[in-house]
Amino acid sequence: MSNPVLLSETKSELKQLVEKLAPNGNLGLCLTCGTCASGCPATGLMDMDPRKWIRMAVLGMDEELLAHPWAWVCTMCKRCQDACPMNINIPQLTFYIRSQWPREDRPKGIRGSCDHHVSSRGGAMGVPVEDFKFVVSDMAEELRGQEGFEDFEASVDKEGAMFALNQNSREPVTEPDEMLPLWKILHTVGADWTYYSDMWAGENYCMFLADDEKWEEIIRAQAEIVDRLGCRYLVNTECGHSFFALWAGLKKFNIPHKFELVSIVNLYAQWIREGKLKVNSDWNKDLKIKFTVQDPCNPVRKSLGDYFADDLRFVVKSVVGEENLVDMYPNRSNNFCCGGGGGSLQAPYKEQRLAYGKFKADQIKATGASYVAVPCHNCHAQIHELGEHYDGGWQVVHLWTIICLSMGMLGENERTYLGPDLAELGL
Repeated sequence: MSNPVLLSETKSELKQLVEKLAPNGNLGLCLTCGTCASGCPATGLMDMDPRKWIRMAVLGMDEELLAHPWAWVCTMCKRCQDACPMNINIPQLTFYIRSQWPREDRPKGIRGSCDHHVSSRGGAMGVPVEDFKFVVSDMAEELRGQEGFEDFEASVDKEGAMFALNQNSREPVTEPDEMLPLWKILHTVGADWTYYSDMWAGENYCMFLADDEKWEEIIRAQAEIVDRLGCRYLVNTECGHSFFALWAGLKKFNIPHKFELVSIVNLYAQWIREGKLKVNSDWNKDLKIKFTVQDPCNPVRKSLGDYFADDLRFVVKSVVGEENLVDMYPNRSNNFCCGGGGGSLQAPYKEQRLAYGKFKADQIKATGASYVAVPCHNCHAQIHELGEHYDGGWQVVHLWTIICLSMGMLGENERTYLGPDLAELGL
């Protein structure tokens, strides 16, 4: 008869970590019930799931875990922890395993995005601040050519502005016209705002790389420049993981700051309630085009919770009509991750990423919606690709697009993500 495995005699750094992740350090609290695995879209990919992940750590299988690429397939979306009856922090185990990979062996795409951000003092695409300033100036001049925006101004490093904004670098680098709807909203409500120059972009792949040193460097630089400008709020625009990177990083690294971190989605809702954004859903009364919304894991489940999710729905209902919003199920804090988070879009595991996203594709198909409103860039890119891969036929839109559409101020060049049914509406 074989001898039993005695966990108390197993020498394992991962086991010690898991003890810290378990409430009161009691590994006996893990019931091996499999609830974590049953609710995880990554279950079965690479013959792994969250239950196996945690049990292998408990059993001292450090070598096997530290070499397993599932660490880069798990998006650390936290759904497993929320489902766990013992609230064991499995995503933190994944983060730790990522951090133990030799840096040169971590996914090249994630590593490159992190390094470009830090070296350029800009964002993941490595765009220097002078180029960013040029794009802002050039697009502001274009917007002033549109009726009603003749006095529009976009600034960088304006001292004393109420709001300091970041901007995901996808817009200024590859689709600058997508900045204009956001600017129109800010101009319409009379917001006193500015971009900040140092680490200006709204993404942080160093967090996904589990590179604490560079994650902290980016967040600390952002906090310092926003405080130096004297801005009251740091506004994260429609990018989910960058909100969490700021929200978690300010706390994790104990970074002093005077500003309040807010999401543009919550500001949209506030401005609509205050009557500053006079949105109108009348355009959709006869069309009856159905929309659904994606709850990004980072600002919902991992940070702000249903406060964010409820404001997201309030905005979309106000814009498209309450009767034209069809929710996915499950939703809000219990929603499935789309599979685009955790840096997976920059990792070399496309087959696994698309398989992960099958849960999300099925959710969207079940709603029958023609459009998915998505306030997150990684979700936006992933859900767009899922629609093509699984023949979903849906369009994926930013909130700023449908807000401006509802107000009759969406320009001809600002409709990239609208389908033929809405491409010319209001022109």
